[in-house]
Amino acid sequence: MKKLFIAAMLFIGIASFAQDMGKREKLTPEQRTEKQLKKLTTELNLDANQQIQVKQLLTDRNAKAEKFKETRKEKKESNVKPTAAEKEAFKKEVMAEKEANDAKMKSILNADQYTKWKKIQEENKDKAREKMKEYRKEN
Repeated sequence: MKKLFIAAMLFIGIASFAQDMGKREKLTPEQRTEKQLKKLTTELNLDANQQIQVKQLLTDRNAKAEKFKETRKEKKESNVKPTAAEKEAFKKEVMAEKEANDAKMKSILNADQYTKWKKIQEENKDKAREKMKEYRKEN
């Protein structure tokens, strides 16, 4: 279950991990997309065409993440626990989605930008792991 939660966090995307878990501002998918686009534009020096393509990718990814959150919320409210097969299927779906997003980003960005983006992804992944460790210690 812990692995699924970490995978879900990665699926949601480049969230603002520097903020405390309990104090994170609640953004709409559109606001999250704009914030992520602005950050990527600055960090990767995206041109106008790249910004349009990245914005579409982020919009699609955030819409899928929102749909996933709603589904999980409904299941949690109805106290339906996922089976091992459902967990495994979800994990495969998340990994396939991540690989598809990586491929799309690779086609949008140039080699230097893509390398920088992958580095940012790893840093965010590490930050998320640290936050999860802190969160588990607190609870």
